[in-house]
This record gives sequence, C-alpha cells and structure tokens, in this order.
Amino acid sequence: QGQLVESGGRLVQAGGSLRLSCVASGRTWVSYAMGWFRQTPGKERELVAAINWNGDTTNYAESMQGRFTISRSTDKNTVFLQMNSLRTEDTAVYYCAADISDTHLKSGGRAAYWGKGTLVTVSS
Repeated sequence: QGQLVESGGRLVQAGGSLRLSCVASGRTWVSYAMGWFRQTPGKERELVAAINWNGDTTNYAESMQGRFTISRSTDKNTVFLQMNSLRTEDTAVYYCAADISDTHLKSGGRAAYWGKGTLVTVSS
C-alpha cells in the first residue's frame, strides 16, 4: 500500500511563510496527480492546491491563489506547498493526497491515498 507523509507544519506568525513537504513511498507514483487539502473543526475538507502527474498543470483554491505555490520533484515522489503571507484563517490541519485521476483528486474525499496531516497554526 502506498504511503504519504507530510512534514513542515508548525506555529508561525501572521504574514510569515512556511513550506510543507509530502513524501510518497511504497509504490510507483509517476502517473499520479497529487495535492494539498486542509480542514478545521466543524468544516469540510477543502482543496488548497493540486498538481498533475508531470507537474506542468496546477490548480488553486481562490483564497490561496497568489499566496500559495504547489510544486513537485522531478522523480514525482515529493510534493511541496510554499505558503506566503499567511493569515490566521489559514490555521488548519493540512493533508497530502494522491490519485491516478486529476478529477478524483480535486474531489477531495475520492482521492485514493491520504497522509495523516500536519498542523499549521498561524498566530496574530
């Protein structure tokens, strides 16, 4: 079974920057789309950003566009999320996900693989 492990979440001050990493292992990932989602208590998990199998197409949620950047390593096994100009409302558990279908990945709950999440806390 494939495994995704996130890292990089921590406490950061509003206006600051943070970089999250997700390392995929346990199988071949070259044909998989990958992405980041986030969730806070009482709210549904929402898409943050997604990247296709070869890294040449990206998608962002409107509130993250211009502030966050998703990228992928050449070997396709690692995905990054660079977060700039962080706001208190960005506080959430951030999850890495993967699916062979771009459409399924962007549908959130339909993604085939999920990490356990990493907590990002943005303070005033």
